[in-house]
Amino acid sequence: MIDTLANKVNEGVEQATRYMEKVASQRTNRVVGAVLAVPSWTVLGLARWLDPNPQGYGTHLQLGMSECTMMHFTGYPCPMCGMTTTFALYADLRVVDALLNQPFGLVLFGTTVAMAVIGALDVATGRGYWKRALAWVDRRETKVAAVLLLGMLGGWIYKVFQVHPELLG
Repeated sequence: MIDTLANKVNEGVEQATRYMEKVASQRTNRVVGAVLAVPSWTVLGLARWLDPNPQGYGTHLQLGMSECTMMHFTGYPCPMCGMTTTFALYADLRVVDALLNQPFGLVLFGTTVAMAVIGALDVATGRGYWKRALAWVDRRETKVAAVLLLGMLGGWIYKVFQVHPELLG
């Protein structure tokens, strides 16, 4: 009889422990989801609010930021030149204009949208979709880093020739 009672108590403790771990895990997933969702949705909202500068860069000035230091001192664009404008173009669903303005922006905008959606799903469900995304990146870390670095370099070179077409000869 005592053994039966002890087994039932142990089962109850195990069930309570599993429940608490699940609740704690869901809470953590929701917090991580908010950490992903809030800044991502903020960036997307700002991009939608901004008017893309027809020059292809300089849209960030609408946010009260200063002129690009690299462009100011060298006359050449920085590696992220035109990215705010490109985000604003994507947010306005002007996909072709965005691609032509800064091709690497597609990768960054797409990543921002993905993080916004994953974050929102985790806030709503607590299921931990962020863990799956992180695991996906983790398995391909070198490839992801190479795509990001080479993409940024390619986008920068593209923008240099776009701003200074005379360099093409």
